[in-house]
Amino acid sequence: MKTILVIEDQDPIRANIAVMLNRSGFRAVEAANGRVGVELARAYLPDLIVCDITMPDLDGYGVLTKLQQEPETATIPFIFLSAKANRSDIREGMNLGADDYLTKPFTRDELIGAVNSRLEKQAAITQPYLAEMKRAAENLNKIAYCDPLTNLPNRILLRQKLQETIGHALQTQQRAALVYLSLNRFSNINNTLGYTTGDMILKLVGERLQQSVGDRSTVARLSGVEFCVLVEQAGSDDEIAHLATSLLNTVSEPFLLEEQNVCLQASIGIVRFPEDGSDPDALLSHADLARRFQEQNGGHGFQFYRSSMEVVDAERRSLEVDLTEALSKSEFELYYQPQVNLITGRVIGVEALLRWQHPKRGMVSPAVFVPLAEATDLIVPLGEWVLRMACRQAQLWQSASLLPLRISINLSARQFRQETLVESIKQTLQEARLNPRLLVLELTETSLIDDVETTIATLQELKAMGVSIAIDDFGTGYSSLSYLRRFPIDALKIDRSFVSQVPDNTHDAAIVKAVIALAQSLKLKVIAEGVETHEQLNFLRQNGCHAMQGYLYSRPLPTNAVQELLKEDRRLVVAPS
Repeated sequence: MKTILVIEDQDPIRANIAVMLNRSGFRAVEAANGRVGVELARAYLPDLIVCDITMPDLDGYGVLTKLQQEPETATIPFIFLSAKANRSDIREGMNLGADDYLTKPFTRDELIGAVNSRLEKQAAITQPYLAEMKRAAENLNKIAYCDPLTNLPNRILLRQKLQETIGHALQTQQRAALVYLSLNRFSNINNTLGYTTGDMILKLVGERLQQSVGDRSTVARLSGVEFCVLVEQAGSDDEIAHLATSLLNTVSEPFLLEEQNVCLQASIGIVRFPEDGSDPDALLSHADLARRFQEQNGGHGFQFYRSSMEVVDAERRSLEVDLTEALSKSEFELYYQPQVNLITGRVIGVEALLRWQHPKRGMVSPAVFVPLAEATDLIVPLGEWVLRMACRQAQLWQSASLLPLRISINLSARQFRQETLVESIKQTLQEARLNPRLLVLELTETSLIDDVETTIATLQELKAMGVSIAIDDFGTGYSSLSYLRRFPIDALKIDRSFVSQVPDNTHDAAIVKAVIALAQSLKLKVIAEGVETHEQLNFLRQNGCHAMQGYLYSRPLPTNAVQELLKEDRRLVVAPS
């Protein structure tokens, strides 16, 4: 259903136009004056705008002028309404960029005819771009469930198959097993033989595992050096153990590469259904715990999951207790990683990153404490604290005339689902006196796809405030063109796992190109994460990436270091395209 924005200050006329449009199969959005119309145009990005010329405060010409100045709204078809029939008025509107002109009074047929005509012409213009967008989306969907290096199912597809296997096992009263395998000390191979050789070995490992189990089981590559074998019809523990031994032998058989033998060892954790878990996440977690237990207690070999292994989490629980007190004890601080425009080389924003200075343990990695916080309710107050501190700091930088920096803040799924989220953000911005247009909220794909309609409503409220929305770690979660087109978002952030291997890895390069093409088709900005080399930088710039962040320009920095960097106005040297 096409959305038509009606901007008309006379209530009866506006209501009548809306009725005619709604009855003709359109969705009418109403604005009672020009300023409201501009805000709604930014928030909804309608398919067409019908706007009266003569309005108080901001007239139709002013509305069109403002919208023409913004890339997101500049191409929206625009029809003027006026009681005047002056040639000069018509000429002025057309010179500003209007597409058509209706003189009041007009009939329903005249209105709908003009609307349909402009939409058809717009469709003819955008059709090539839509086709390109569709191709890019198909390319993304094709690789969304497949590991690009080994062509094995990835974690997303494995999880789906695991869910199906559980359902089937419940119906047939059969056992299933999940064998979680990780290659030990594989970094030594990358460091000594190079990443190209390392990737070749990983590919060969995937092929060997697949040949070892055949069609009776599913082999998946979860990440890096981690593989899983899903046995849909498992026998006794002895039979599962025999399979694990066979897999270990398969992996440990020497690889002959460049006239030298490369030997591998692996640690395996095994879970059984229904004994060791009743859902995919629990089974994967328990299998990984068993694998880590084996890795920490002898390396090459396998372990069945046992509930007693949970004692290994004692340290984790201890850290969790410390985490609950860390906020009240002011142990947290924010670091900021600059984001750089790939055309100008200048800093255009920063991402706020949470750091924990533990009084006894020192600096605790976010990879350790963030999952702990997400597993509890701590992530919400932590997220609110980050929002408050980051907004205050952004305003301080702006007050010091250090540039109106956009500040990006990661929003957890749990925080995003809070009913008070929008009001809390509004209040925080008011208290910090920060322009909402300087705030960017980063959300992961998975946090957006639960309850899509509520997600869209929340995002629209945030957009109406002026806040920008970015999808973080794009490509690592659920990618759907239909959702992307519905979500009112502004930017996609390409995950560092894809950026790290470009341009040499053709698969990752294809993914990055596809994401950029998709974003351009949807008129979204693209920010690449984890950029560390000039080769990566040049590849991204040549393919139309908007901005980057990564160690090539700067590590995450404490507040005072960011302030010095901004004062220096240090620019990234960007080679011409």
